[in-house]
Amino acid sequence: MADVSAARTKAVFEFKSATLPLIAVILKTSDLDVLAEALDAQLADSPDFFEQEPVVIDLSLLQGQDEDGGDADATAEIDFAALRSLLARHQTQPIAVRGGNAAQNAAARAAGLSLAAMPSAPAPRPPAPPAEAPAASEAPQIVREVPVPANGTLLIDKPLRSGQQVYARGGDVVVTAVVSFGAEVIADGNVHVYAPLRGKAIAGARGNTEARIFSTCMEAQLVAIAGIYRTNEVPLPDTVLGKSAQVRLDGKKIAIDAIP
Repeated sequence: MADVSAARTKAVFEFKSATLPLIAVILKTSDLDVLAEALDAQLADSPDFFEQEPVVIDLSLLQGQDEDGGDADATAEIDFAALRSLLARHQTQPIAVRGGNAAQNAAARAAGLSLAAMPSAPAPRPPAPPAEAPAASEAPQIVREVPVPANGTLLIDKPLRSGQQVYARGGDVVVTAVVSFGAEVIADGNVHVYAPLRGKAIAGARGNTEARIFSTCMEAQLVAIAGIYRTNEVPLPDTVLGKSAQVRLDGKKIAIDAIP
């Protein structure tokens, strides 16, 4: 009987390792009131930017030293239940904590969070959500940990559906299929979409003000370059709507030009 039960168990499920892209929210303060204010300021114009994505709470920067050489927030007590609620309010799903001390890790586990290991190599400076960064230095960093080809150019030849994301770290992204409403295309360099662009396109994600966005059918939900953005709340002019167009920065403003 034991052999029969074991056989049935093997038939109905299987454990396999998986590598999944996750967002890491890197905290620079343990003060949740300050954090809430910074998140509200940074994400106010894009309330559905994350669309219930899983996130890892990174506490590594809280383990540093202050200007007097003492621990900064290394010993701070964090209300992880309140922190989970705060992040969930911005359409994310906190699932784990990394980089904390023993007490913080214990508190996180008590709040239902898992413990995640720190990456083996330091993460590069992350792309920001499509909003101008608030002045407060305590604003969290948000990292999209997605692998990119070694040549620095990411080619996508299948449609991107709502909720899907691609990020070309260190280079351009080229998409040859439709980017649906609710999908996101992000690049440190340029974004090229040789199809209808109906979702979100973010170029110059790490501050490259020379980056541009190109599409053969501009219908974007949101476009952003180096943290400066424009949403479809401001309708596109008839000269570019549904036509070939490019997006660039003109000083500190987004400019959208038709491509003849």
